[in-house]
Amino acid sequence: MTEVTREQIRQFRIHSHHLDRWYGIEEAVSAAGACGFQNSPPGAWETSLCNRISDVTHKEAEALLEREKALLQAWSFRGAPVVFPKDESNVFLSALVPEGEEPWIYTRGIDLALDFLQMPFEELLFLLGQVIGKLDGKVVKSKAALDQLLAQWMLPLIPEDKRNLWTSPSMYGSSGSQTVGGAAVSFLLRPCAFMGLVVFGKREGISPTFTSYKGWAGEFPEGKEYCRRKLAHKYLHCFGPGTVREFGAWLGCSPAQAGRIWQQAANELEPVAVGGKERYILREDRELLLSPVHPERSLHLLGGHDPYLGLQDRELILEEKNLQRQIWQTVSNPGAVLWQGVIAGMWKSRKKGKELAVEVTLWNEQDIPKREIQEQAEKIAFFHQLKPGGIIFK
Repeated sequence: MTEVTREQIRQFRIHSHHLDRWYGIEEAVSAAGACGFQNSPPGAWETSLCNRISDVTHKEAEALLEREKALLQAWSFRGAPVVFPKDESNVFLSALVPEGEEPWIYTRGIDLALDFLQMPFEELLFLLGQVIGKLDGKVVKSKAALDQLLAQWMLPLIPEDKRNLWTSPSMYGSSGSQTVGGAAVSFLLRPCAFMGLVVFGKREGISPTFTSYKGWAGEFPEGKEYCRRKLAHKYLHCFGPGTVREFGAWLGCSPAQAGRIWQQAANELEPVAVGGKERYILREDRELLLSPVHPERSLHLLGGHDPYLGLQDRELILEEKNLQRQIWQTVSNPGAVLWQGVIAGMWKSRKKGKELAVEVTLWNEQDIPKREIQEQAEKIAFFHQLKPGGIIFK
């Protein structure tokens, strides 16, 4: 079994994630399609695009998503909002639909509402499916408004003896406007997204909007029978060498679902050794992994939820456990200063009027040119149509 070094893996992944050089705007859709751009917190996908596409502007990014609709935003793996190529919706959405007794991704929290209503998950999902088609031609502003509107549409279908429970205040600690029905719908919207029933629309100010897939993007793409295999391909091409357990963690799905999807690509996998442990790659990636293209770029100011940081084997790019906890937090991850594929520090930005101020903390400064960091920070400010507001090194 071939032994693969950490450096080979880092260079392979840098290339797969479109971080090895600057790409043109014509390659933006391909970059997003590598493994999707998470858009939580809002704007995260734009920072990911800015780190890959040379001189891209916020207007160009907005056009790809909202006018040209070459890109699409919907709830996807781990239940997170993800931006991906519209023509690959079957990979990023329908491939996530479970089979048999497999649970739906990001729905475990609904149990409180189910117990209170004494209704099964499958029944509520079926009832929501009966009314969600009303979103065709309709745009709903804000997630909270969407939850409550769909809950109202479902109310006549809820058994009469459950309707008072359905309209009771939510038990999830909401501000008071959310009902139990609205809370249940909130969890059910992930399955609806995977089935191609709801997507994000055009953003209005600080609020997202929502509509139907059909109304926003048209019909679902064909070729669904291959979508699971393609999903496994995307994971291994961006995060290989990998394991089925890590694949499941990346998707946020059950071990059973991860194993089923992984099996779709089993005939195309090859084992390799990493630190003496068996992991897997796509056979077609073998040559590129063992003889990776040397990256033209050494420095990146990655956003806190950049796809490159979505790896499960975090020690590959940051060995110190205490520093890992600073980069991968429960919420509000800082940006990562990436130097030659390894995390060398973190960064944060703050908008001050029409300027963008940046604060950088470096853990090892000896080989990292601060001038390059400043240029990257200026590029991010340019993307957001802001002036550089200065950079502070700590």
